[in-house]
Amino acid sequence: MIFNVPVLLTLLRILLLPVIVVVFYLDYSWARPASCVIFILAGITDWLDGYLARRLGQESRFGAFLDPVADKLMVASVLILIVEFDNSPWLTIPAIIVIGREITISALREWMADMGQRGKVAVSYLGKLKTTLQIVALALLLWHHDIAGLPTYRIGMIALYVATILTIWSMVGYIRAAFASDSLPAKTNNSASNSANNNANNSVNPKIP
Repeated sequence: MIFNVPVLLTLLRILLLPVIVVVFYLDYSWARPASCVIFILAGITDWLDGYLARRLGQESRFGAFLDPVADKLMVASVLILIVEFDNSPWLTIPAIIVIGREITISALREWMADMGQRGKVAVSYLGKLKTTLQIVALALLLWHHDIAGLPTYRIGMIALYVATILTIWSMVGYIRAAFASDSLPAKTNNSASNSANNNANNSVNPKIP
């Protein structure tokens, strides 16, 4: 069954994205905090779908494919909203890095899938930590207003830069794993080829006792 409870939660996360966009652009003072609340609800489904998939034994290939897609759409969409509205180079730079990394890793996974080694670049713990920190940072930036004197926007900026460092770190890890696995077959083939050549030489030129 493709559309089980975890998958439906992931689809809900995707469907909440246009709601976040519409609420964000409403001409009311509560628009950004409201869009933040919806974004947090979407972020909760990111944890809940994985938990229920394991708890109910409903893990599936379709769910494993859809979950990171929903995460990327959510992060990229909100990043674009914030960059466009706040118009700051200090937001634009990490946004380019984060979105560029997601495009790079998606292409890398496609390449590894063609080689039959997609598992080498499966989602890692560092990747999940990076996504969680991105969601926290974007929620704070969406809220924008101070809470009880707490500078949420400034904290969100710091969290975003920490998430960007983790973004680069996890990307390097994925690329190293991919190129390590890419070189392995070549080494194996070379060894097999050398062994075959040695056997052929021995048969043509047998050793004299």
